[in-house]
Amino acid sequence: MRHTGLTIRIVALAVVTLVGAGGCALDPQADPGGTGGGLAPVGNAEQVTGASGGSPPDQRTQPTTPAPKLKAAATTPRVTTPPKPESGRRFANPTPQNKTRCEQGEYQREVEGYLARLGGFGTVSVNGQQSDADCAAIKKFQQRYDIRPAAGRAGPTTYDVAKRLANTDTSRCNAGSGTTFCVDLTRQTTWVMRDGKVVAKPTVTRTGMSGYATPAGTYKINLRKLKEWSDPYDVWLPYWQRFNGGIGFHETTTYLHNSAIGSHGCINLLHTDAVRWYELGSIGSRVTLVGRRPGT
Repeated sequence: MRHTGLTIRIVALAVVTLVGAGGCALDPQADPGGTGGGLAPVGNAEQVTGASGGSPPDQRTQPTTPAPKLKAAATTPRVTTPPKPESGRRFANPTPQNKTRCEQGEYQREVEGYLARLGGFGTVSVNGQQSDADCAAIKKFQQRYDIRPAAGRAGPTTYDVAKRLANTDTSRCNAGSGTTFCVDLTRQTTWVMRDGKVVAKPTVTRTGMSGYATPAGTYKINLRKLKEWSDPYDVWLPYWQRFNGGIGFHETTTYLHNSAIGSHGCINLLHTDAVRWYELGSIGSRVTLVGRRPGT
């Protein structure tokens, strides 16, 4: 009897040992019904459940109640609503305030103000915000004074020209009876007066560069030619009106707004202005120059 009992105990112990050695974990995917009854090796369970490495707690201490039913993963993608913009927050691509295609320049408000003072270029709103009307006015201004490109952007050249014209004081010119051509060397502008009244509004000019400063003073036109050849510099001088030695009015042959260069004393004009100045002038017309070009 003792031998038989010992044999039974040994067999029972072997059965318990074999069952305990087959460590396992629940595999939700192994049980299509989702009851939690399917079994899978621990290595597979880690890939599914995200369990970290290492052995699970002692199985003998775990509750014996069945695992809760697992819900199948949703197959419909989540749709999220984008957050509403915060009040006052600036975004990379804001909705434009207007439909204009003109880029807003860094001198928008200043140019608007100068164009409003000058008049004649259309309605502008002095608020620093580009609009269709502002765009059209700035383009018209740029086309009038040959500012390139004439794209409606209030950039440095547009700002500089508008400022000089708006701040030109026509009363500085000592104009008496007859026609007087006035030049403000400081602001690099010129205009024409007749019998004390402005008959040609201020426009831009470029005078003598450093070393060739155009002198201030009062002179008279003594020679006029539609086209004069310059012997010293081998260049044609269209709409030539001489008033002081070899100095006179003429159409420029370079980009007038290149302020890094200048004339050899002459008064450079845009084509439109050179034509107009030639129409208004005559032998004996007075020329009055005031101030001095900066840098000369």
